[in-house]
Amino acid sequence: MRHQHGSVYKRNTSWFLKYYTTRDGKRVRTTELLCQDAEAKAFKASSADKRDERTRAKQYLQDKRKARMQVVNALEVRADARAHSRDMQVATFWELYLKHYGEDIVPLTGKTRLKASTIRGYKQIWAQHLKGHFGSLTLREYTPDIGMAFLNSLAGTQCKSTLKHIRALMCSIFKYAIRPEMKALTGLTVNPVHDILMPEDAIESDSTKHYTLEEAENIVSALKDDVECQLIMALSCFLGLRPSEIVGLQWDDFDEEFLHVRRAVVRGVLDTTKTKESVADIPLVDKRVLIPLRLWRQDSKRRPSKWLFPNDDGDHLHDFGNIIARRIRPVLEKAKLEWKSIYSGRRGACTAAIEATGGNYAVAQQLLRHKSMKTTLDVYKKLMTPEAYKAGMQLLANTKGNKKLKGVTAGGD
Repeated sequence: MRHQHGSVYKRNTSWFLKYYTTRDGKRVRTTELLCQDAEAKAFKASSADKRDERTRAKQYLQDKRKARMQVVNALEVRADARAHSRDMQVATFWELYLKHYGEDIVPLTGKTRLKASTIRGYKQIWAQHLKGHFGSLTLREYTPDIGMAFLNSLAGTQCKSTLKHIRALMCSIFKYAIRPEMKALTGLTVNPVHDILMPEDAIESDSTKHYTLEEAENIVSALKDDVECQLIMALSCFLGLRPSEIVGLQWDDFDEEFLHVRRAVVRGVLDTTKTKESVADIPLVDKRVLIPLRLWRQDSKRRPSKWLFPNDDGDHLHDFGNIIARRIRPVLEKAKLEWKSIYSGRRGACTAAIEATGGNYAVAQQLLRHKSMKTTLDVYKKLMTPEAYKAGMQLLANTKGNKKLKGVTAGGD
């Protein structure tokens, strides 16, 4: 089965959709009314949409075409599945139902079902690993043994976290295939991926790097002649912001007491934050952030923009790749400071917050805005510095039980 996109054309004041259907075993061209021209021109994506009428109308037509063709393709596949004992290739199921599923607009929110970064990751995993693996296998032919052999074959070249991502997408494909509305189409009743175990010899990923508090302060000091770069690193190392959140900051997100995290920019696409818990207010009390922030505000008055870090056109940056390569890393190399990554600042902020508060993990969790404390401790917290470890041992030595032994020597009575 081919996945049809359909074609839209205008006649007089109406828009029509043209596609092919199968009737009595023959391919027949079908044309149907899509909408009136006035209806398309009246469409507005949102109250903040400032695109011209022609662009908005085009978007409306594309959305209508896509929604209708999903139904057409589903009916065509259903008819084909009945003719082939209710089974289809995994690759066909992916192309027709899941490849573009995450890109569908949810009417209630006006946004895609999945974030752009998630969609991109799924498509990459499919193209790189799963397309060739599934080949011509059908949904009902696929067994746990096939899947386990596949993951075992990758264990020597892919780390454990990558294998988990691959298995997760495999599970999602079959999970969708056994949904009630899909069973009549696929004939599938169980998800075979549930019985696929991770390889026992899967290699753990390398430990992620982080900046110690001393390293972070040295980096910010080394960037003293470039206040923009200094502020970028300060927001990462001392407030624990994600790079995407830093790119998405606007001046209105700051007041006298708090930084209000409200949005993110992922690979140039303005979007919501990674999780709903990430939308939060962070106290502005750290002078290592306040000082470069004030200096950057004064400097930015020469080129007004609502974005904290605008590009040459006054819009938000795509990411910090260019700034890091041309302005941050050369300075650090000259100062003989190691560049680990901008995200290493967020990991370091977690550990620094725990050390500074005497082991108060709740502060670190709230700073990083994680829903689960487990994420904070398992993924972000790193080994404490020798100084903090020594101070902790000193506290242990000063406990009540230890004080009772005061004056007792190793060889005394």
